[in-house]
Amino acid sequence: MADDLLSLREAAARSGLSASHLRLLARNGRLVARKLGRDWFTTEAAVAAYLADEALRANDPRKRRRGT
Repeated sequence: MADDLLSLREAAARSGLSASHLRLLARNGRLVARKLGRDWFTTEAAVAAYLADEALRANDPRKRRRGT
């Protein structure tokens, strides 16, 4: 994982998600990431895996469900 690390800011720019949302996912263990010093880092593959996993994305407690 060390060779292809991206900062969460870089990952956000590539994925369309916000850096703060990626940070929340990393802290909650829903995104494979590593904290080095005070900054979080992840890989492009880890972000793609999160985006592809409907179960992880559907259970997002911050999303509001309409019609309920």
